Amino acid sequence: MIMRPASLIALALATSSLASCGSPGPAEEPPLSEEALAAVTEDPGAPTRALARAADELFMLDGLGETRALVVYHGGALAVERYAPGYDKDTRFVSWSMAKTVTAVMIGMLVADGQLRLDAPAPVPRWERTGDPRAEITLRHLLQMRSGLEHSEASDPPYESGEVRMLFLDGRDDMADYATAQPLEAEPGAQFEYSSNTTVILADIAARALTDSTDPDVRRKAVADYLDARLFAPLGMTSVVPEFDRAGTLIGGSLIHATARDWAKLGELLRNKGSYRGEQLVPRAWVEEMVEPSPQSPHYGLQTWLNRPTGEDQHPLFPNRAPQSAFSMIGHMGQYVFVSPTQKLTVVRLGHSNADERRAMLQQLADVVELYPET
Repeated sequence: MIMRPASLIALALATSSLASCGSPGPAEEPPLSEEALAAVTEDPGAPTRALARAADELFMLDGLGETRALVVYHGGALAVERYAPGYDKDTRFVSWSMAKTVTAVMIGMLVADGQLRLDAPAPVPRWERTGDPRAEITLRHLLQMRSGLEHSEASDPPYESGEVRMLFLDGRDDMADYATAQPLEAEPGAQFEYSSNTTVILADIAARALTDSTDPDVRRKAVADYLDARLFAPLGMTSVVPEFDRAGTLIGGSLIHATARDWAKLGELLRNKGSYRGEQLVPRAWVEEMVEPSPQSPHYGLQTWLNRPTGEDQHPLFPNRAPQSAFSMIGHMGQYVFVSPTQKLTVVRLGHSNADERRAMLQQLADVVELYPET
């Protein structure tokens, strides 16, 4: 039988139709909710729908823990703002270890004021006794977490860790006294060991630079007034509530409370190297020092985490998916103020994620960051 051209065309079309029925194309993405789209501003600096979806998945995907707040600034303008149910722009979120970066900023201002010296022995009276080997610990050693003091940040059981003992057990009334009493376990400067207790020592040094009084109320007021006058008030960070121990020492490694917007303001200040509306609140050179790698830890600066490779599988950030010039304040259970100067970007993620969830959550957070090109 000879088939006419018209019959051949009909057969081809039928065959094509049958083939397409048996080979489904790529699955369509689910539609974006009004809430997801409303979280993105009119000109966010990245593709709106892609940004809305990446942000939405931080809140909605399983296995990431609980994202409670997300605030993104690009080029100094708000790009994304979203909160989980029960939280909003007025909610104060606990810093956990993000407070360490605040303490480093305070120390930097005191260095600029001539009150402290970065490479001089740390002014800790207990260590100044004749023959005490801790006299070799410098302010820089403390800021870079390489004091050499005996410490365990996390132990099993938890109550045996130096951090837990200082915060909640025998050291809680005078945390600096507990922290400075620890002996050396390594030569000062020789090794990196992350330590919340070290940051309390820095906070105590700041208090003694600001007042000679040992009265807890006087110490508390001196530090709170200094931070407010020199940092928080000029930035418009009106929500900040710092916590102090019974001796009047700022719990500078763990406990400062502020809204997500105010945490973003601090990130933006660091992105702009200490400048805000033409005023240099923190010396530019100090902010640059904060993001220089420590000699003993390439992914840590002065109380600040750096987005640089560690040579290990696990990393607190995502160096393969964002510029190595980026850095972050990081707090327990997934608090982040991530700053990428070359992308003109500040990203605040606050919530509650365990260790496994954080690894997955960080990759989702990187999806947001990667939508912004370097400039």
